[in-house]
Amino acid sequence: MTSPAPIAEPLEMPKPDPATVPALSIDGVSHAYGPRRALIDVSFNVQPASFTALLGLNGAGKSTLFSLITRLFGIQTGRVGIFGHDVSRSPGEALRLLGVVFQPRTLDLDLSLTQNLLYHAALHGITRREAAARSAELLARIGLSDRAGSKVRDLSGGQMRRLEIARALLHRPRLLLLDEPTVGLDVKARADIISHVRQLVTEQGIGVLWATHLFDEIMPNDDLVVLHQGKVLAQGPMGRVIAEAGAQDVNTAFMRLTGAQIMPGGGA
Repeated sequence: MTSPAPIAEPLEMPKPDPATVPALSIDGVSHAYGPRRALIDVSFNVQPASFTALLGLNGAGKSTLFSLITRLFGIQTGRVGIFGHDVSRSPGEALRLLGVVFQPRTLDLDLSLTQNLLYHAALHGITRREAAARSAELLARIGLSDRAGSKVRDLSGGQMRRLEIARALLHRPRLLLLDEPTVGLDVKARADIISHVRQLVTEQGIGVLWATHLFDEIMPNDDLVVLHQGKVLAQGPMGRVIAEAGAQDVNTAFMRLTGAQIMPGGGA
């Protein structure tokens, strides 16, 4: 009588190399509000230590996409991953690596700058002592240490945005999402915010997804995703997107891809 064949041990799947895992992966994501399709089979990646501009008109689907990434909305079709963690299956592991600045202001105007930061830190389970140290460090980095005890309502629009970015960084995420963060700001405040976020990419290796409708916020070395009426029309390094559209600049490339008219002031 022959002995039974040994039972094969199950093969262990190799773990992905952290160096090759995208900071953010969007794979075949679609979303509808009743009969209206807001996103249609959207796919693209954001790499660590990179600045990716999500360029689209108002109503293109940028804010809907942000709501899906952050789980404000449930994902109907497709997959969203943050450093390899599926947002639907492992939301805790995914979202702890994520910081977000939404387009609407979300600060408590009647609390001080420090109080806003400490409250947010508590939501992430950061001890009060550690939160106080991180808050002081971040306020110094954004140049608002002298306003730490001031009420948020006494800040300018640009200062509020800088505080929101600092708050998003309190739990030390590796991916930062910003949805039209410069809307309503003057030229200097816009430049300050953009410069600060780009420093985070180069100095801290944070991956950034920056949603905008303004061409002048995009730099030649950025990755670019063109979103129009819920569809990705082009993606890749900005120079390649421009070349493949047969254009000389991002303004003309966007117009050729979407058929949209270029508006004064650097916007779509």
